[in-house]
Amino acid sequence: MLVELTMHSAGLGPAPNSPIDGIRILALLPEEWRKDLRQANGEIVIRVETGDDVTSTEISARVEQALTDPAVSHWRLHACDPVPGPDAV
Repeated sequence: MLVELTMHSAGLGPAPNSPIDGIRILALLPEEWRKDLRQANGEIVIRVETGDDVTSTEISARVEQALTDPAVSHWRLHACDPVPGPDAV
């Protein structure tokens, strides 16, 4: 499954270290997932390809678990949106 994850800082305003935190979050996600840090300028957007039958609910749960790490616990998952494939109309 291909999804786009969007995370917002739990504090007020954009997080000054969002590019570094984006890389930290990538490292905390499962190794077998293909990951691409798409945006890290106040919010973090990561595109994830799981390559199997994992649901978006399961992906969200894994991301929420990763965000409990103290280094990135100030981030909250805002969205886990499926990305339509090339055959989608």
